This record gives sequence, C-alpha cells and structure tokens, in this order.
Amino acid sequence: MKNMDWKTLKSEYLFRRPWLTARRDTCELPDGRINDEYYVLEYPTWVHVVAITKEGKMVIIRQYRHGLGRTCYEIVAGCVEEGEDPLVAAKRELQEETGYTGGEWREVLQFSCNASAMNNITHSYLAVGVEQTDGQHLDATEDIEIYTFTPDEVKDMLRRGEFMQASMLAALYKYFSGL
Repeated sequence: MKNMDWKTLKSEYLFRRPWLTARRDTCELPDGRINDEYYVLEYPTWVHVVAITKEGKMVIIRQYRHGLGRTCYEIVAGCVEEGEDPLVAAKRELQEETGYTGGEWREVLQFSCNASAMNNITHSYLAVGVEQTDGQHLDATEDIEIYTFTPDEVKDMLRRGEFMQASMLAALYKYFSGL
C-alpha cells in the first residue's frame, strides 16, 4: 500500500476556546503538492450513552440546540475532561444529566463525526440496568428534560426523524442493529 499521509509543515491557531479550537495547517501531500490552507477543528473527546433502565426502557433527553434553533430528543452525551477515561466520563454525564447510575456498561462504537476537519473521537456506550438514584446536576447553561421510552417507541421516533444529531443516530442504529 502506498503512503497517503500528509506532512504538516506549519500550524497556526486561529482561536482557542475550552470547547473548540480552530487551526489552519499548511500540508505537503505525498506527491509533493502543498495545501497551504487546510482547516482543522479541535474538540475534546466525546461520549454518548444508550442507557436502558432495569425495566427495559431507554433513557432519552430533550434539550434546546442553538445551532439548529430547535429542541431535540437525544441520548445522553458530553465531553471527556482532560485526563479522564471515556467510560468514567460517560458514567458522569449520565448521572449529571439524568440522575441515572449503575448497570452493566460496555463500549459499542468509536467513530469520528467528521474525520476530514475534526480531530476528536466519540466513544458510545451501552448501559443496561441503570436506575435513577439521584437528581440532575446540570451545567449553568443546560436545561434538560428526562424521558423513558420503550425501544419500540424510540424506533418510531427514529422513523419520524425526531433525533437530529448524526452521531447519536449512529449509536442508536448500532444498538438497534444488534451488532
């Protein structure tokens, strides 16, 4: 196989914020051509949780998403803090956003939301047998409603297009595919 890696000759940060960093790279392609304006968005590692209660219902949240200008149904998700294990982050996010804890956990999927322009990986977990043991502990800008739906209800929501975020769709479709 031929080497297809690009060589980064120069990087310039355009801005750095806690949840998003943008940089412009100058890259040399394997054939020697130079791409002097390639943009990369740096994000923290993300986690998603498909959570199933002891009663067999799926924990679904609903919150406003300003980028779309609408309120959406979602699975629990969040950022991995620096130095934190993704599984620990997933459990923390589930507890903070919903108050659900416990259960049996396993990672079911790792993926990039946009490998051409974003540098982070999303870790998706399945948590089976969770129960609500606490209240929410939300960040200052979070306003999250908690629901439990049967798997058939969630499938119907998927068919109706009620989940909008592609990365969450990937985790849900992975769950329903049984892979």
